[in-house]
Amino acid sequence: MNWSAIAPIALLICSNVFMTFAWYGQLKFPGASLWLVIPVSWGIAFFEYCLAVPANRIGYTVYSAAQLKTMQEVITLVIFAVFSTFYLGEALKWNHLVAFGFLSMAAFFAFHKF
Repeated sequence: MNWSAIAPIALLICSNVFMTFAWYGQLKFPGASLWLVIPVSWGIAFFEYCLAVPANRIGYTVYSAAQLKTMQEVITLVIFAVFSTFYLGEALKWNHLVAFGFLSMAAFFAFHKF
């Protein structure tokens, strides 16, 4: 196994968990003041950056920038689907799955060599 190919995926998965909580975790607490929510979100996002920056730096030795961005978007959607279902209690509907499918097709074209 090539560490440079695997590490960015693992780091992007972890970074997206932090970023999803930073951006959307506060939705579960609608009564919390913005003056509190913003610095807490920034604090959580700090850990996302500590993982995303090395993920992209390592990944760029194997993947193109477009491939890294596509990979990050697909990972973000998967993490968000799990998060919104289990943390926020929102149901995924058929149209969401179709949209995710189209984005997965975009990933195919970004990684496919023509």
